[in-house]
Amino acid sequence: MKKSIWLIVGIVIVVIIIIVATNAGKAPSQAGPIKIGVIAPLTGDAAIYGEPGVKVYQLAVDEINANGGINGRKVALIVQDGKCTGEGAANAAQKLVNVDRVQVIIGGFCSGESLSTIPVAEPAHVAVFSPSSSSPDLTGKSPIFFRDFPSDNSQGIVLADAAHKQGYKKVAFIQEQTDYASGIYKAFADEFQKSGGIVTKQEAATDTKDLRSDLAQIKSDNPDAIFADVQAPALGETMFKQMDQLGLHKPMLLTDVVIGNPDFITEFKADLEGALGAEFGVDQTNPKYMHLVDAYKTKYGSDVAYPSYAQTEYDAVYLLKDAISAVGYDGTKIAAFGHAVKDWPGASGSVTIDANGDRVGGHKAEIIKGGQVQQYSL
Repeated sequence: MKKSIWLIVGIVIVVIIIIVATNAGKAPSQAGPIKIGVIAPLTGDAAIYGEPGVKVYQLAVDEINANGGINGRKVALIVQDGKCTGEGAANAAQKLVNVDRVQVIIGGFCSGESLSTIPVAEPAHVAVFSPSSSSPDLTGKSPIFFRDFPSDNSQGIVLADAAHKQGYKKVAFIQEQTDYASGIYKAFADEFQKSGGIVTKQEAATDTKDLRSDLAQIKSDNPDAIFADVQAPALGETMFKQMDQLGLHKPMLLTDVVIGNPDFITEFKADLEGALGAEFGVDQTNPKYMHLVDAYKTKYGSDVAYPSYAQTEYDAVYLLKDAISAVGYDGTKIAAFGHAVKDWPGASGSVTIDANGDRVGGHKAEIIKGGQVQQYSL
């Protein structure tokens, strides 16, 4: 009996080995739909960005399919929840690469998602294209990674320059413990300190519910301004509510996800009057952007959420359409195409991506006045 059991086990193992060996290095299917993987935060504190992003991707795919697809083949999205965490994104990438056998992944949304997707995708030669991950740590990270959203080096430098123009000498950070927030802090601090500025920092996990000890320390340090270096709106809400409780009122500096959130600005209108931020701008007169806005409203019955991300998300799908049309459904070739994009006309403007996989161009300084975001000038 034992010999029979071990014989069966042995046969099963051999079959598994044969299946794995058969699929290893197998060329992507040239029949059926072209599968594009998506990693986005569908759950967790960053889920408010994931759902509207997936809607934008699907809108673009539906348009492409209605016009014949790519080289006569329909496009199908395979969406996985990256949870805005490294572990969540790695698990999502494993499925997309090893089970769904996609040749390209759009994502992650969060920088931590992209940083954890790359080690899974790279050995399989799967391209990773992010329309929102902005950590400077992604610059030149891998030949398979590229993005059409600018690095936070741009955001940090622009805000450091604005802080200097405002006459701030000392800036206190509340920095969320994410790759995105860390990148902004480093870029800002490096630039601000070049001219003698002082930067202090308190760090907080995304799910932190009590920042009062950190805020009390900041109040004691008496900075000229406070930088709300947050990614998840929930942490920002906690911060501003507890600042009010402590009577801590200082000029504010904001990340693009905060200044780009109209609901947040409305809720904390008094606290954010005069706050400085920097966004990757939106050209409201761009015909492709205008089409995106109208098509989204028609399809979903609501306005585009987070326009600075929506425009690059929309562009990501169409840019991949052009890539696959030109070089085929091959991850290595798609990535090479992405690193050589120049003056590609999109909803987000003219897109050029350099040899490091970074979009050329960057953020513009803004200021909040009367609950409205305006261009900053001094």
